Amino acid sequence: MAKRKVQRRVRSILGEDPTAVVWCEIHKRIPEPPADVHRVAGKGRLKPGHHWLLYVGAVAFFFVVVPMMLIDKLGDRLDGKRSARSTRNRPTTGGRTSVDGGRGTNGRGGEDPADGVFDGDWNLTAGRLLLGWYTQSPSPKRLVMLARDRVCLAASPRRRLSPTKADDFRIVTEYPSSEVRVESEAGQPRGFATFRLCFPDGSWLELGRLAEPEDADSFLRTVNS
Repeated sequence: MAKRKVQRRVRSILGEDPTAVVWCEIHKRIPEPPADVHRVAGKGRLKPGHHWLLYVGAVAFFFVVVPMMLIDKLGDRLDGKRSARSTRNRPTTGGRTSVDGGRGTNGRGGEDPADGVFDGDWNLTAGRLLLGWYTQSPSPKRLVMLARDRVCLAASPRRRLSPTKADDFRIVTEYPSSEVRVESEAGQPRGFATFRLCFPDGSWLELGRLAEPEDADSFLRTVNS
């Protein structure tokens, strides 16, 4: 369960005991919106902020790993040239062979541009929520809190936080219960469960990576009751 400081913080910012709470994330990458829609929305970030250690790792990769890969590749090319010289006079047989079986190179017709993250309409409620997701907080984690007459999303201003110990989160979005419905399929395997925020305009946003198994189980039971 969420630790006492998290529970105290939830009661403090809600002004009441919640019906259920759960830490969650957008479990896939936010799709790229049309340029004009993104511009009108303020061109907010579409990716979470990263911890400084990630940047250190990226620098190490480019200055250590990449040079080693290039040296390795150069060595393979030199070996290939030597091998080519030794087989230059050997007879060759056979013609060209097709490797794609007559299909397109990607073979992914009809792919969903929204990738199951939301309904796909950036002008509806879920789309507008997505456009401001990482502007509200660079952290990917959101604490969804079900209250008596509203659904609130809270986030920490920090890039990283511990879901069991965080005590600096604040409400970044809230909707009256009449303007949002929380839906989830029953019987989902723990660790892969998702739920949706569904809005009256027909739009929806799917959230996953539910943190704290007991909180997740309690939240899903409440939603499905």
